Amino acid sequence: MGFMTKARNHRGFLAMCVVIAALGCFSAASAREAGGNCDSGPVGDAASNAASLTTLAWAPFRRPEIGWDIYAPLTAWEIGSACDPASPGFAAALSRWRRAHGLGGSGVMEMAVFTALKQIWQVRRPFVLASRASCPPPPAESALSTARGDELWGGKPAQALPGALDAYRAMRKAARADEPAVAADHRLMSIFSAYRSPDYDAARCARDNNCQGLTRAACSAHRTALAMDLYLGAAPGSAIDSSADVNRRFISQGSAYRWMVRNAGRFGFVNYPFEPWHWEWTGGANALG
Repeated sequence: MGFMTKARNHRGFLAMCVVIAALGCFSAASAREAGGNCDSGPVGDAASNAASLTTLAWAPFRRPEIGWDIYAPLTAWEIGSACDPASPGFAAALSRWRRAHGLGGSGVMEMAVFTALKQIWQVRRPFVLASRASCPPPPAESALSTARGDELWGGKPAQALPGALDAYRAMRKAARADEPAVAADHRLMSIFSAYRSPDYDAARCARDNNCQGLTRAACSAHRTALAMDLYLGAAPGSAIDSSADVNRRFISQGSAYRWMVRNAGRFGFVNYPFEPWHWEWTGGANALG
């Protein structure tokens, strides 16, 4: 593929990012609760959620997991609840969301509900839509910007498209102003992986003998220079990007990730839910607020 063809294809990909944002894909804010009474709601459904939160045996991303607490912060934001996932208020909000999406009036979290949520979250990632037809081409590396040393995890170099890096900087600045834990730990929200060339990913896949798994993909969102892996904490003894449930759960319960869930959309970033550290810039601002 020639340079000009690759450039046109990548510009088309970026244009799709902007369109997705402009169409109001980020509609969770329309149902956002200002607080509400978390003790008011279907008590039985709340009890079911409280039990399944740490005991549900399922495979939402093709790998066996126990419990859905890893996805609770993102779910709560999506359904418009500020309540604990084991509370009647959360069950009430989930019931409203289910009715609005034709999934019945129960306030119980179950696989059909998560499948619908997952589809919404995935469609918000322009990379997912673009890669259904073919793997999106990378941008010209000469067009990339380089992150500053204070933005990097352990000094490891990182590059991204200028707009994505600018949005990241604005987001990190806001997080430090809003969230004391992020302000106190300069490592939080630092970048440990951003642009990765297709050749780099292919070599790593071959080295690890895992080119189409959850943790290694032959066609990765990182090739777009819009995806960033951010340090949001790590479970004791775990690598920062360990996909083990104990690490993903630790990150999802941390204040940095929870701030991201509530606020990253304002800066155009969306999360790949299986990896709490993985965020993708959609190419423009969105409607969350």
